[in-house]
Amino acid sequence: MLTAEEVKSYARSLGADAVGIASIDRFEGAPLQMDPRQIMPEAKSVIAMAFRVNRGSLRGVEEGTFFSNYSSMGYGGLTYLYIPMVVINLAKAIEDYGYEAIPYGHQSDWRAIDNEGNPRAEYSRPTRPGQANPDVMVHLRIAGYLAGLGEFGYSKVFLTPQFGPRQRLGIVITEAELEADPIYDGPKLCNRCMACVKACPAHAISPERTVKVALGGREVEWGELDCGACSYGLRGAEKVEEGEEGFYLPGSSNSRQADINPFYKKPPNLYKTGESICGGLGCVRACMIQLEKRGVLQNQFKSEFRRRPPWRVDWSDEPMAAGDEVTPPPPPARSPF
Repeated sequence: MLTAEEVKSYARSLGADAVGIASIDRFEGAPLQMDPRQIMPEAKSVIAMAFRVNRGSLRGVEEGTFFSNYSSMGYGGLTYLYIPMVVINLAKAIEDYGYEAIPYGHQSDWRAIDNEGNPRAEYSRPTRPGQANPDVMVHLRIAGYLAGLGEFGYSKVFLTPQFGPRQRLGIVITEAELEADPIYDGPKLCNRCMACVKACPAHAISPERTVKVALGGREVEWGELDCGACSYGLRGAEKVEEGEEGFYLPGSSNSRQADINPFYKKPPNLYKTGESICGGLGCVRACMIQLEKRGVLQNQFKSEFRRRPPWRVDWSDEPMAAGDEVTPPPPPARSPF
């Protein structure tokens, strides 16, 4: 007989940093396009796993000198390499006991809804009457919450008692009926300090307007998020003012380089997506700094994360227009590397 503890122990041995289990009834009331039962109607359990983002992967972004590590190791590498291997191998182990299991990572490239949860126009249609459109996208943060891994921060970023905002999530949906973990009811992680709101370079998190949803019989609330502004800010761009012409994001005519961006051109994506110039300045770094100062996280460090004033590039003295040639700096002295 397969037990919940055996499943969680094996998930941790595969590389998950935290594991929780939700019974499928906790998803009652989920939107059709986010309901795991639309994928597996006979599902009994959802196993949610948290995979830490190394604090060191944020170091280069914090210093303003090495952006690619967070984009690759802290984001894209987890999403497209590490998490898939763990959920695939956990699903294999469950199926060896005779229970079907679906390995599910960040599979949001194929989905019938947009970032706001609205249907994508002329994208797909149901294969049977009454079913969801392909592809269903299970809300991983909600799955993490229902499996007892943590809570939502005001920024809508998922927080765990181990790492605060520093993790990505993956799940396995299975027909195996496993003992569920209680929904998180430990020390409050988010105290509404609003550090995320104040530090967000894109001003994407509303300080007044909130979203309230019922999850697992509890009311959960977070700040209203402007996903469009977040997308621009994440990549170091901002929308143009009326009459301006955008030049920073390839194929986009309505974005220009933001004043917090050290790059003249948008760097290429790493692991397909995973680019991040802002490096979660508000929703990840500012939040983490406050949680660490309060001493509420289990993953503790010998030194504070922020050791110098935050960097900021000011382009106002040397404005650059679209198409301007960039003069490279002179070559450095010969390096031993």
